[in-house]
Order: sequence, then C-alpha cells, then structure tokens
Amino acid sequence: MTHAAIDVSFAVEDPNTPDAQSCLAKYFAELAVRFPGGFDPAQSVLGTADHFKPPEGYFVVARLRGEPIACGAIVFLENSRAYFKRMWVSESVRGVGLGRRLLEELEGLAREAGAKTACLETHDALSEAIAMYRSSGYREVAPFNDEHYADHWFEKRLKVS
Repeated sequence: MTHAAIDVSFAVEDPNTPDAQSCLAKYFAELAVRFPGGFDPAQSVLGTADHFKPPEGYFVVARLRGEPIACGAIVFLENSRAYFKRMWVSESVRGVGLGRRLLEELEGLAREAGAKTACLETHDALSEAIAMYRSSGYREVAPFNDEHYADHWFEKRLKVS
C-alpha cells in the first residue's frame, strides 16, 4: 500500500456538505459516461442524499491531505440490514486499495449500528466493483429491490467484531 493510502481519513458527515456534494457530482458524472444510456440519479433507488443522514443512514467522505477523494453511503433497513450506496473513489487514487478500505469502513459503521448483513447492488459496467465485492466475501443474491441501474445484487453477513 502506498504512503498516500495510509494518509487517508474517513469521516461521517452530512451528505449536503460541499465535499460530499462534490464527491457525488463526480460519481454521477462518471456513471453518466460509463453506463450505456447514461445515468440519471432521479431514476435510481434513493436518488437523493436525504436518506444518508442519521438515524436513517450515514454518508462517509474519505480525504487525502484534506481533499475529498472517495465517498459511500449506508441506509439502515429492516431486519438488521445495511444497504450500501454511492461508493466512489477518485480516479487519481485508484489501484491502491482505497475501494476496499472504504467498503471495510462502511461495514464497520454498519456493524456498530447493529447491522448483521450488508447488501448492495451494481451495474455490469462496474467490473472492478463487482470483482472487489466478490473478493470481499459478498455473494450474489436475487434482486432485493428494483434499482433501475442494477445488474447484480450482493449480500454479506457481517462478522461480529
């Protein structure tokens, strides 16, 4: 792992802060390019960030030397389930394990809040995310929602720490 990856900090914050909104805007712009037919947040499950605030959820921003470089969100569902959304890592820091560290951060926050299972979905175009989820212990499951942009749904039992 590079020195830069070690210097990353994670913080739960309001999804409407300038840094959180900047991360979301970059994430949406990337999906608009990568998804055939583009991406419209309004067509997505939880299209707004309103759900990513306590007690309903959390929004996490990762920073490197004070600059926002990644984000992810949690929404708490029934039956002790945590639903992860809006996971994004800046292209400038990809390839050093930050996606996995972000996923682990979300899992830890979910466990602390009492979640026993994490679930998420993703699109075929995000092959690196699919590979990371599988290698992180997520198993593909039947669709658990009607996310317009999803091709794969995943779930993982969270280990008690």
